[in-house]
Amino acid sequence: MTSLVDVQQMSKSFQSHQVLSEISLSIEKGEFVSILGESGCGKSTLLNVIGGFEAPTSGAVHLDEKPVERPSRRAIMLFQHYGLLPWRTVQKNVEFALESEVPSKEERRTRAEQYLELVGLSSSANQFPSQLSGGMQQRVAIARALAIQPELILMDEPFAALDTFNRYHLQDELLRIQQQEETTVALVTHDIDEAVYLSDRIIIMDRNPGTIRRTINITFRGQEIEAMAIFNIFES
Repeated sequence: MTSLVDVQQMSKSFQSHQVLSEISLSIEKGEFVSILGESGCGKSTLLNVIGGFEAPTSGAVHLDEKPVERPSRRAIMLFQHYGLLPWRTVQKNVEFALESEVPSKEERRTRAEQYLELVGLSSSANQFPSQLSGGMQQRVAIARALAIQPELILMDEPFAALDTFNRYHLQDELLRIQQQEETTVALVTHDIDEAVYLSDRIIIMDRNPGTIRRTINITFRGQEIEAMAIFNIFES
C-alpha cells in the first residue's frame, strides 16, 4: 500500500500552550484509521492540521506527497453538525458541493443521484434537511463529501450527537460505503467500540501535550467482529 498521509515530527502550539508534540504517522490509501483518546489530547487539532485548517508549529504534513498548507477539496472534513443548507433540498445540498468544480448541471445532478443512491437516500432527494432524522442528515453529509471525490475524508466524532440505534446503523453504512468506494478515512473518536468496529488501525493518543502512545492493527472489522461475538456466546 502507498501512504496518502504522511506526518513527520509535527508539533502544534497555541501561544504558549503546546497541544501536540512530535507527532509522526502515516495513513495508507484506502485505509480506515481511527484516532482515539480522551478529551483534550489534541485529536481534533491533529485532524485540523492534516486537513490544512491549522498550520503546524513545526514539522511537516504531506497529502499524496504534496505539502498541506491550506484547506482543499483533496481532504474533506465531516463534523457532528452536518453543515447542510436548510433552504436546499437533499439533492441540491449534494449538488452545491460540486458547483465550483463541475460546470455541467447534468453532471452535477447525475453525480448527486449516484451518491444519494449509495447512502440509501434516493427517495428523500426532494426533501429538506428539517424533514430528515439526524442519521439521515449525516448520510446526506457523507454523500456530499463523497460526491466531491476527495482523496481523504476526515471525520471529527460525526456520530456523537446520534442516539445509539442511529449511531450503530451509521457505523454499518459508513463501513459498507468505505469498503465499496475504497475511500481513505481518518476518524476522531473517544469511543473504543466504534474505533475497533470501523478501523484497520487505531492510533491511541496521550495528553499534555498530545503524543502518540501506540498504534494497534485491527485484524477483524465490522460484521466479522459481530460474528465472532455471536460465536463466543454459543461457545460459553
